[in-house]
Amino acid sequence: MIRILLQRLLELIPTALVIVAASFALVRLAPGSPFSSEKEIPPEVRQKLEAKYGFDKPLPEQFIRYLGNLLRGDLGLSTKYPQRTVNEIIANGFPVTLSLAAIALLWSLLVGITAGIIGAIRQNTIWDHVAMTAALVGISVPSFVLGPLLVLTVSLRLHLLPPAGWGDWQHVVLPGLTLGTIYAASIARLTRGGMLEVVRSDFIRTARAKGLSESLIVWRHMLRGGLLPVVSYLGPAVASMLTGSVVVEKIFNVPGIGPYFVDAAFNRDYFLVMGIVLLYAFFLLLMNLIVDVVYGFLDPRVDVS
Repeated sequence: MIRILLQRLLELIPTALVIVAASFALVRLAPGSPFSSEKEIPPEVRQKLEAKYGFDKPLPEQFIRYLGNLLRGDLGLSTKYPQRTVNEIIANGFPVTLSLAAIALLWSLLVGITAGIIGAIRQNTIWDHVAMTAALVGISVPSFVLGPLLVLTVSLRLHLLPPAGWGDWQHVVLPGLTLGTIYAASIARLTRGGMLEVVRSDFIRTARAKGLSESLIVWRHMLRGGLLPVVSYLGPAVASMLTGSVVVEKIFNVPGIGPYFVDAAFNRDYFLVMGIVLLYAFFLLLMNLIVDVVYGFLDPRVDVS
């Protein structure tokens, strides 16, 4: 297992390099510049700004310089917030974004797996129809629609939870529900489908023939096999939660890195955009690696090498 992990980690190096190069090229190909504004900047001031951030050098030299700084852990200076480095902005905002994603993940796993189990063990009953109908609705309603609906009903009309902000547990409920609902719906459908696939297997019939209780069969055998599709889904899902939190953080005024990312894109803040994109890409690669390892533990027949 250690050898496989080391091999996978080495494989991440060229992948990360391609991501850095592609992100750098796409950001620089975007129209405009960090110093474009309605008010014309004097040419001498513009030259000094470009020299400060290294934009006066040829693009290949800029990329090599950025890559060298990146290897030292330096993500550069923000052009919109010149007194702050990209490292500082991410260090302040990312823990909030990560906390929101963790809450959404916990909610999606708890509700999704429970609904999937109910749908599988009560197949073609009213419980199954209700669970899968709720899952279909959850998949169909995007977060930018669900968030304002929750604010309108739960906060403004029922006055149960605050509509925005970040602080105590009351502030995390609505953003967590908004972000996690669509993933809970997908997990419910994957869990149900995986368990129904496993229930037709020979080892389930053997377990029933041995006289094992139905609850033991469900929790020890069916659920373990039924969670394999969920585990495969969780890798990109967690990364998607981090990127999807951009919209949710805007709706609920959560002080994560989402608002910074949106402002950086509008203001052509090259280094801040690159830093956040690379952070998201790193977590996607990391989660895929973790999923491969967990998948190998759940199903030893799978070769993750």
